[in-house]
Order: sequence, then C-alpha cells, then structure tokens
Amino acid sequence: QVQLAESGGGLVQAGGSLRLSCAASGRFFSINAMGWYRQAPGKQRELVAAITSGGPTNYADSVKGRFTISRDNAKNTVYLQMNSLKPEDTAVYYCNGRIRATSTFWDVYDYWGQGTQVTVSS
Repeated sequence: QVQLAESGGGLVQAGGSLRLSCAASGRFFSINAMGWYRQAPGKQRELVAAITSGGPTNYADSVKGRFTISRDNAKNTVYLQMNSLKPEDTAVYYCNGRIRATSTFWDVYDYWGQGTQVTVSS
C-alpha cells in the first residue's frame, strides 16, 4: 500500500511564504511524477504544479514565478515552495503521485495525500 504524507500548510499573511512537503512511502517500483493540486471552497480541484522523474516541471499560470516545485528522488519526496502568497491561493493542497507498482509498463496508479490547508490572510 502506497501512502503520501503531506506537511507544511498553515496560516500566513499575504506576501508571505510557505513550503509544503509530501513523502511517498510503501511498496512500489518507482515514481513517474509527483504534483500538487488545490481545491478552494466551491471550486474544482486544479493542478498547481507537477514534476516528472526526469525533472521537467509544469505550473498553473496563476502561480508561475511565485511557486517552485522540486523533488528529492532519494527520499521519494516532493516540495512546493510558495512565495508572494495571495489570498486567492487559499485552498486545501493535495499531493498527487503517479506511481509504478511493478516494472510492468502499464502498472501505474494515481495516489493522493489527505490534503493540507493553506490560508492566506489579506
């Protein structure tokens, strides 16, 4: 069973910074990609940032230049450094992992963390 454990959320004033972490644990072959999504009240869950095992990253337009995603492959951990936070960044942030269970090409599954609240006050 694969688990994703998130940490680092909290309350911060506008303009401040937070760093989220997400560590994958359990039995698996490899991690293809990891990412962060967020869901604000009354809105759909949206992609914030993602990073593949090789390093390429992808960001939502709303966070480009302010957020940075990175990963430590040795620790199976992904980070999201969030700077210049705005009230509209307030949401529950979820870690996602696209994880290969075995060496079989198609044996890949999506896993989600439990979510961590980020609140930005104005």
